[in-house]
Amino acid sequence: MSERFTPRQKAALRYTSMLVWDPEGADDSVWAKLHEHFSDAQIVELGSFIAVTLGQQRVIKTWHVGHNELAGTPGTSLAPGAQT
Repeated sequence: MSERFTPRQKAALRYTSMLVWDPEGADDSVWAKLHEHFSDAQIVELGSFIAVTLGQQRVIKTWHVGHNELAGTPGTSLAPGAQT
């Protein structure tokens, strides 16, 4: 994995990849690496956010729309602190 990411970010990305591509692949090494950087509460929050985001993306795919094609209020974002 790229050196651009911190070990904490790499653990979160590995968790994301596991949830998206191999949810049954959650072996002890995945949990050990997560617990090096996150509390149990943070792991639950991260997993929940990943699941919600993945679900949203799958719903949007069924609508056959591309990036930035959904109508919204100009200058607003669902992501806190996001720049539009």
